[in-house]
Formats: sequence, C-alpha cells, structure tokens
Amino acid sequence: MNSLFDPKSVAVIGASDNPSKLGFHVMKSLVKGGYEGSLVPVNPGAERIFGIKAFASVSVSQVPIDLAIVVVPASLVAGVLKECAAARVKGIVLITAGFKEIDDPAGAVLHEEIAEIANQAKIPVIGPNTFGMVNLRAKLNASFTPEFSMANPGDIALVSQSGGISHLLGFLAMGDGVGFSKIVGLGNRLNVDFAQMADYLMDDPDTRAIALYVEGIDDPGELLAAAKRHAGKKPIVAFKSGSGSVGDAAARSHTGTMAGRHEIYSHAFKQAGILTVPRTQALLDAAKALAACSLPGGPGVAVLSGQAGPSMAACDVCEQRGLEIVRFGTDTQARINELLPPLALRTNPVDMGPAWYDAAAIKEIIRAVMDDKKVHGILFLMMFASANVDALTGISGLLREWGQKKPVVSCILSPPGIWDDQIQELEDAKALVNYATPERAACAMAYLWEHKLLQRIM
Repeated sequence: MNSLFDPKSVAVIGASDNPSKLGFHVMKSLVKGGYEGSLVPVNPGAERIFGIKAFASVSVSQVPIDLAIVVVPASLVAGVLKECAAARVKGIVLITAGFKEIDDPAGAVLHEEIAEIANQAKIPVIGPNTFGMVNLRAKLNASFTPEFSMANPGDIALVSQSGGISHLLGFLAMGDGVGFSKIVGLGNRLNVDFAQMADYLMDDPDTRAIALYVEGIDDPGELLAAAKRHAGKKPIVAFKSGSGSVGDAAARSHTGTMAGRHEIYSHAFKQAGILTVPRTQALLDAAKALAACSLPGGPGVAVLSGQAGPSMAACDVCEQRGLEIVRFGTDTQARINELLPPLALRTNPVDMGPAWYDAAAIKEIIRAVMDDKKVHGILFLMMFASANVDALTGISGLLREWGQKKPVVSCILSPPGIWDDQIQELEDAKALVNYATPERAACAMAYLWEHKLLQRIM
C-alpha cells in the first residue's frame, strides 16, 4: 500500500494534452500539485504530454513504475492491467467507469475479469469508477481534480465511496481551514475496500482520525474486524447514507453494491467502536474534533460565552445530546463571583461579557473552570465586538499552555480578517477546535463524549 500512497514514480495511462479528456486533468493534477517523483505519460499516439516524454506503454518506460493511474475506456482496462502486471507495477488507481455499477451484465463480467488479473498479480487497485486519491503530505494528487491540491495538509484521512462527497467535504474543509492527510475515492472497490484502508491508515503516521463515507459494503464484517483489531488506536467516524428507500436504491446504482438496512449498519458500527454521524457536515466536524482534541473524562461541560445568546443555543444542544451543564464546585463559583459583577450570568453557562475590557479577568475565569473537577470539557463562545477586539490575544497563551488537558471546543467568530489568523494558529497548535456556530461546537463536544463511551464498551 505504501507504493500507492507514496510512489517514487507515477505513470498516467491514457495521458493527454486535450482538455476534454480525463487524462489531461490527471496530468494537470500531478504537475500543478507539485509531485516530485518521476512522471511517465503513457499514450501511444503522443511524443510529449505536458512537455514530458511520453511512452507507448508501461512496458517500455525507462523507469520502474510504482503507481499507474489508468484513464482509458473500460474495454481496454483488462489489457492495460496485464501490461501493468508484466511490468511489475506496484499499485493502480483505476479511474475508468463502466463496470459492475452499470445496468448491464457485461459490466459485472468485466469487473470480475480485471479483479482476477489484479489479484493474481497482487496489485492493490483503488477503483474502478473513482475520481482518484490524494496524499497531501506527499504532494501526490492522483485524481482528475487539480483543485484538490489547494486543500490543507492535515491529519484527517477521508475514505469515501462517492467522488461527489469527497469533493463536497474537500471544498468545505478548505473554507473551514481543516486539513487532510489523504482523500481516497474507493469507487467500486476492486480489491481495496474500507477494511484495507483502515488497516493501512491505522499505521499511517500522518493520520490521527479516519472519516468514512459509506454507501454499501459487500462484506461489512471485514471492516468491523479491522476496527476491532485497532480499537483504541485511532478514532473512526462514519456517515452511512441510504437511510431511506430512494437513497438505498441510488447507492446500489452508484457503486454496484447493496446498501443494506441503515439501522443494521449503525448497530454494527457501534459494536466495532466506529462513531456514526447523520450528515456530511457532521462527518467533517466530528473528524476535526477527534483528530485534535483529548477525550472528556465524563459528560460535564462548562459553557463560557462572551455573550448570553450563543451560550443558550449551545446549552440546548448539549442537553439534547447527553452532555451535562454542570454546577461548578464551590471554589470555582466563588472565584467567578469575584471576577464578574452580579449583573452577569455567573453560574454555568457563564456570561463573560462584562469582563471584555479585562483580559486578566477572562483568563482567570477560564483557569478556574479548567481546574474544576466536575468539568470534563469546555465550550468557549465569543462573537467579535469592537470592545473585545483584544480578548482573543489575551487568552491565547493560556489556551496553548493548557494544551487541552480537557477538550476545548469553541465558536469564535469575527468579520473576515480580524481573528482568522489567531484562530487558525490556535487550531494548528491543537489548543482548541473552532466551529462556525454554537450548535456545531456543542455537537462536536458531544461526538467526543460519544467516542469516549464507545471506547468503554470495546
């Protein structure tokens, strides 16, 4: 699998200079993405592609090929895979569609034929019917979407059956400042499925959390067994689509797999320690928190807010999701009472608005709550106002020093360009994770607690 994700040489079989061909966009992804290994365009009708010497086949390439990206018509794929096997290619990304996902028995027959070729040669294949995959750390964009190279390198691995969902989450992450280690489109899963990816990513030093988008799995037991083998090592969070009859039918058409009853998947995932979420945005939000935060020791949450309204919205979600807005210990409450005037909400949730002009007071409130044994996690909510423009600067050092001994999840929001850099620096330092709404922040805290509960039953 290392040759798939960190190849020293890449061949693009079906490479093209024609922008109307997928082979053009794959070449553009690799070149513009800054791939630093040997790049070998393969096209018998071209001498040079993107200014790089082209070859008629991988068999006559001047360098051994670690990874081949295949973008040729389905009818040619079997022959190409045989050439790759003969040339001892170590891994393949098969972008071509037209196999078991189509409404034609010939597609399933062709799928079995190429699976036999790949398995006999022991070549791992991502795809077919995939957008490709991306390894941000290795500057490897093995996809037909050059824009994936704009994504931030990070420590979340996204493994998806849907290219559309991969694009959706990839582009959302760019806006949220979330980074990926890898983005993998499994497609029809010829011989690389969720289980194989879980095994690989558990030992991947660039990955701290694994996010799965699942439509249907031929053998769910393999993934469940892999998750159980690695229980407690790295968190896995999954969004399973197809909860309705229409979505279930669409999933079968999309990937050629029976999606299966949604509630059965949910129960099985829980037994294997896989956290499930109900929406695409939640998949990204949960993975972001799990990759960056410590897990809470219990359900007790302190809500600290610069304004009262956001805290109320967060508290509603906390209570709905099984978190407890705890009563502070006597010493904590006494310290907060000293620091805030009676006009403020001084019990949990705490309205820190009256302390806007006093960064030292805000720091002391946070410090007191951090030390409270009843508090297992902190929700920190602060909306920008001219009066509190310096507040974030005042507490940044404390948050970095604290280092999330207990998870700190925030909704800190300002007009563009005011706090953006400071928030990103705090996230990069793993001092907190930030979300655009109080509700999303509260849900993220709930996912941390739910994952902790899953660990306890494993």
